[in-house]
Amino acid sequence: MFDKLKSVEKRYNDLNDLLSDPKVIAQQSDFQKYAKEQSDLTPIVNRFQDLQKYLKQLEESKKILEEEKDPEMLEMAEEDLVQVETQKQKAEEDLKILLLPKDPRDERNVIVEIRAGTGGEEAALFSNDLFRMYSRYAEEKKWQVEILSSNLTGKGGFKEVIFNISGKGVYSRLKYEGGTHRVQRVPDTESQGRIHTSAVTVAVLPEVEDVDIKINPSDIKIDVYRASGPGGQSVNTTDSAVRLTYVPTGMIVTCQDEKSQHKNREKAMKVLRARLYDEEQKKMHDEQASERKQQVGSGDRSERIRTYNFPQERVTDHRIGLTLHKLTAIMEGALDEVIDALSLHFQSEALKGDI
Repeated sequence: MFDKLKSVEKRYNDLNDLLSDPKVIAQQSDFQKYAKEQSDLTPIVNRFQDLQKYLKQLEESKKILEEEKDPEMLEMAEEDLVQVETQKQKAEEDLKILLLPKDPRDERNVIVEIRAGTGGEEAALFSNDLFRMYSRYAEEKKWQVEILSSNLTGKGGFKEVIFNISGKGVYSRLKYEGGTHRVQRVPDTESQGRIHTSAVTVAVLPEVEDVDIKINPSDIKIDVYRASGPGGQSVNTTDSAVRLTYVPTGMIVTCQDEKSQHKNREKAMKVLRARLYDEEQKKMHDEQASERKQQVGSGDRSERIRTYNFPQERVTDHRIGLTLHKLTAIMEGALDEVIDALSLHFQSEALKGDI
C-alpha cells in the first residue's frame, strides 16, 4: 500500500505543476480535467501525510523508550505510543477505503422511483412523505429535483412518483436507498389509535445517456392518449400523455405530467433508458456474484431495508443495525448520518471482499 500511496503523492505533485503551467491554464478543458483529478487525490494525499506524521512520532516515542531513564518521561512516551499507534491504525484503515476503486457511476444524476406497496392509502401517503424527505435532502445539498411522472391519490398520496435528482455526486449519496421502506404509525383515519404497518418501495437508478445503452427505435411502441387526473387547463383536453412499451421485454413507462407531448416523451425515454441500464447491470452482477452477495451489493428492492416508527420517533436501518431516535429530523431531510453510516459499512465490506 505504501508504494501505491507514494505514486499517488507523486501524481498529485505533478498535477500541481501542471495546474500552474500557463499552457495548461490556457486550455480550459485540460485545466478542468487536471483540477478534478487533483481534487479526487487530495483526501488520499492529506491522509497519507497524516500517516507519515504518525510513523515519525512512533519512531520518536520508541527512541525515547530505549534511551530515557526518567520514569515520568518513560510513562509519557508509553502513553504517546499507544495514542499514536491508534491514530496510525485509523489512518491506514481510512487509506484502504480511499484507495478502493471508485464506482464510475458515483457522479451521475439519479432517477428515483417511489411506489406505494402494502397498506393502501396509508402507503400512498408515506410515498409522499418519502418524496418530501428526499426533496428536502436534495435542497440541502443544492441539488435539483424534477418530477418525471406521478400518480396522485384523492387524499394527496402517491401511488407512484418518479423524479430526477441532478447535482454533484448524487448517486454516490443515494445509491443505498433502494429497497423496501416500512412505516409504523397511527393513520389519521384510525379511530382506535392502532398502529398500522405499511410498505413503500424505492428504486434509485443512475441516469444514463444514449452512449451507455443503445435502444433500437423499432423496439419501442409509442402510444399517446388524453391525460387523466389533476392538471392544467389543456392537460386533460389534448393527447399529451405518452406510453412507451419496450417490445422485447414488455416494459412500460408512462408520463403525463407535462402539457407537451414532446416533453412527456422525452421524460419517459429518460426513465426507460435508466430502467434498461439497471436491468443490464443486474444481469452482469448476477453472473459475477452469488445470490447473497448480489442482494448485498444491489440493495434488492424486495428486501426490507428500513423501518420508520413514528410512535417511538425511531428510524432503523436493518442492513447495518443502525437505530436513531431522530425520525422527525430525518423526515425533514437530515439523512447524512444514515447515509454516512451506510457508505462506511459497504466500503468496509468491499475491503473484506464481501461485495
